Amino acid sequence: MDTITREITVNAARARVWDVITQAQHLGRWFGDAGAEIDLRPGGRLTLSFEGHGTSVARVERVEEPEVFSFRWARSRETEPAPGDETLVEFTLTETADGTLVRVRESGFASLTGDAAAYHRGNTEGWALKTAELQRYLETVPA
Repeated sequence: MDTITREITVNAARARVWDVITQAQHLGRWFGDAGAEIDLRPGGRLTLSFEGHGTSVARVERVEEPEVFSFRWARSRETEPAPGDETLVEFTLTETADGTLVRVRESGFASLTGDAAAYHRGNTEGWALKTAELQRYLETVPA
């Protein structure tokens, strides 16, 4: 109940996947559907905008190109991440014979205030959709 993990293998080089998960012009198309901004350094600010749903605000935690990218994002829209209202999202990229294994892990639900179970359920569904969108994006958008 504290963690969600999703894994997909994409037919793309790890460097390409890294760019798609860390550059605003890509994040704002497959993750947020109304744009993104990112200061790609630990402590940097990340925003993901969603049509009709506002903007999620995050703080970059780890940038270990081309293997690990993580951020803490606020559960509440339009607010900075803070204890009791944030989870940690970590992308880990591993080269395979078939391309790149993308592992997404979101954790910290147990420390949320309010209805953490509902947020966990919603994000479990959300990561199924977003990892499928990431795969589709990598397969259809030219490098």
